Amino acid sequence: MGYSSLPQEINVGSTSIILRLKPGVVLKSPRLVDSHSFAEDIKLSFIVEEKILKILGDHPRIMKFLGTSELPKGLLFVEASAGSLQAYLDRNNESISIACRMKWRTQAAEATQYTHMKGVIHSDLRPENYLLHADANGSLNLYLTDFGGSTCGEIDGGHLPDSGFFDPRKPWESTWDTDIFSLGSIFYTIMTGHWPYKSPGPFDSVEEKCCYDDKVDELFGQGKFPAVLDLAGGGIIQSCWNGEYTDVKDL
Repeated sequence: MGYSSLPQEINVGSTSIILRLKPGVVLKSPRLVDSHSFAEDIKLSFIVEEKILKILGDHPRIMKFLGTSELPKGLLFVEASAGSLQAYLDRNNESISIACRMKWRTQAAEATQYTHMKGVIHSDLRPENYLLHADANGSLNLYLTDFGGSTCGEIDGGHLPDSGFFDPRKPWESTWDTDIFSLGSIFYTIMTGHWPYKSPGPFDSVEEKCCYDDKVDELFGQGKFPAVLDLAGGGIIQSCWNGEYTDVKDL
C-alpha cells in the first residue's frame, strides 16, 4: 500500500504510534522497544486487536477499522476528527453542554452493549480509549477503540483497566462486570471532566500517577466513591460502582 507523502506522527502511546497516512486515514503501528518481553506483549496486543475487530465488524459506536497494512505495518482506521475523549475533556471541559455529555454517556453504553453482545469484554475502558469524531452536521459522536487488551472466548489480551476504572474488590480477571464497573467511572469522567478522586487535567509525572493509583485503589477497595447524586444520572454511576447491574442494557 503506497502513500504520496511521509506519514505524519500524531500520537505516541506506550505500545503504539498513530500515524496519519492521508487525510482521514490513520495507522496504528507497533512501537519499537528494547525489552524482548514487552515487544512480545505488544505483538500479542496487535494480534488480539485484529481478531477482535474482525469479530466486531462495522458498528456506529466502534471506530471504523479499514484493514491492515504491511508497509508500514499496523492497523488502519478512520481518523477521529477531534481526537480522544480524554484530550478533548482536558481542553474543552468548561464549554461542553450537559446535553452533549449525556449523549456521549449513552453512546459509551451503546458501544459496550454491542461488544458484550458479540462476546467481547473490552477490559480497558478509560477516556483515552474513546474517540470523538464529527458527523456531517459537525456534531461530535463517541466511538470505542483500542481492543488489544480485550477478551473473547479463547482470545485473551491479558489486560485489566487502570486504577480508577477497576474494582480492586474483585478478582484480577476480565468479566462482564469489569466493563460495567468501568462504565461508572467513564460516565463520571464525562459528566465532571476528570477521573474519580482526581483533579482536572493530565498527570504531571509518573510519580503523580502512581500516587493517584494507590489512593483510588485504597478508596475503591473500601467501597468509597465520589459523591454523584448531584450529577445528572448520578444514580446510574453509583449503581455501576456498587455492582448492581449484570447487563449493560439495564443502564
